[in-house]
Amino acid sequence: MDMPCAVIAGRPNVGKSTLFNMLARERVAIVDPTSGVTRDRLSRNIRHEDRAFELVDTGVMTSLSEDELDNEVQRQIDIALGEADIVLFIVDVKAGLLPFDSEIADRLRRLEKPALLIANKCDTEKAERSATDFFALGLGEPIGVSALLGRGRYELLDAILERIPRFEPPESRGEFAMKLAIVGKRNVGKSTFINCLAHEDRVIVSETPGTTRDAIDVRFEKDGRQFVAIDTAGVLRKGKADSVGFYSMVRSEQSIRQADIVLLMLESLADVSRLDKRLARYVTDPHKPCIIVVNKWDLAEGVVTGEFDGYLSKTLTGLSYAPLSFTCAKTGHNVSATIDLAMSLYKQAGIRVPTGRLNKAIDEIFTRRRPKSSGKHSPKIYYGTQVGTRPPHIVLFVNDPAQFSNSYRRYVENSFRKILPFGEIPIRIRFEMSGPQAQFHGRP
Repeated sequence: MDMPCAVIAGRPNVGKSTLFNMLARERVAIVDPTSGVTRDRLSRNIRHEDRAFELVDTGVMTSLSEDELDNEVQRQIDIALGEADIVLFIVDVKAGLLPFDSEIADRLRRLEKPALLIANKCDTEKAERSATDFFALGLGEPIGVSALLGRGRYELLDAILERIPRFEPPESRGEFAMKLAIVGKRNVGKSTFINCLAHEDRVIVSETPGTTRDAIDVRFEKDGRQFVAIDTAGVLRKGKADSVGFYSMVRSEQSIRQADIVLLMLESLADVSRLDKRLARYVTDPHKPCIIVVNKWDLAEGVVTGEFDGYLSKTLTGLSYAPLSFTCAKTGHNVSATIDLAMSLYKQAGIRVPTGRLNKAIDEIFTRRRPKSSGKHSPKIYYGTQVGTRPPHIVLFVNDPAQFSNSYRRYVENSFRKILPFGEIPIRIRFEMSGPQAQFHGRP
């Protein structure tokens, strides 16, 4: 049995995204006074009293217009409502009952699905008493909540569980779902790539720049393995972003840090920009395995992949180890192979090298090139050990960490990639001073 689905719906600025965040107990959806911030379907699995359901936030319900993007938002809402086991219809007690609330109520009645009427912004008992005005909608007694203050959360969750099919989540969450963060500038094809993975129009694709605003989790399966693809908002230059754009960029950074693998998407016909380099730093700082996805490759006539590889090695120097994937998300070309490559990187990042093998590599690296001395004593590496995975974390015990220059540290990292099975992933290396009792292993 599939997990039951509860969909939040309502007119603009009634607090849908705030309610979503309250029930999810995390700041998932962007909350901003600007109307229509949420466009795509956002979802989170909610657990309460040993039961679970999927909670979905939607864009604002409006009438059809000539605006293609607005109509696409409405189509996404229709899809969500069609999949819902229960609709959470949210109204605003401070604004009172408005004609559009009645229109939405009529629309929901035609669905012939269970609906809960939620009166939001009941910040006080007096405000909650005014919720009785919404009885006129004919959807039963409204449940008073304050999404901003967290008031009424447990009562609302109990009411939802009373009206949806019983679903008890297993004790174990089952096979781990690998998280893939899809990042890049605006209009490079991130949402099209996600839809190709999901085999459905899960996120809105539009020529309008900045269509995606939230970080959207989309689950899909490949070869029996579960994945979560995170579609992120396109990054803007500093100073160009409004409040919504600012939160979108923050979410993109958070998504990178939470991901197991990052897909940095570039457009084949565009030069690498400062924004691309900035995103690359977001990836390298937390040592995240990364695939550079060159999308819209079908438009790059006459360009050889090897030449493009050389160009990126010079412009994105911090990701010189990252493999490339040349794709056309619109047709699906190489999209599946990119996920296979992501699985390969994930396995690489989880390898633990035996201490003996690691120290043999250190011998080879030190013998081939020794660090320059800048003090009374020559820099020495006594031994090393791997202390963690994802990313591989190696500690080198030395006589004086300060004597190892940045260039030599880069040399050691790059050499580890050539000798050890970490050829396409970042390595975290820490130089630590060893105590006087440490023995030197064969290196003068």
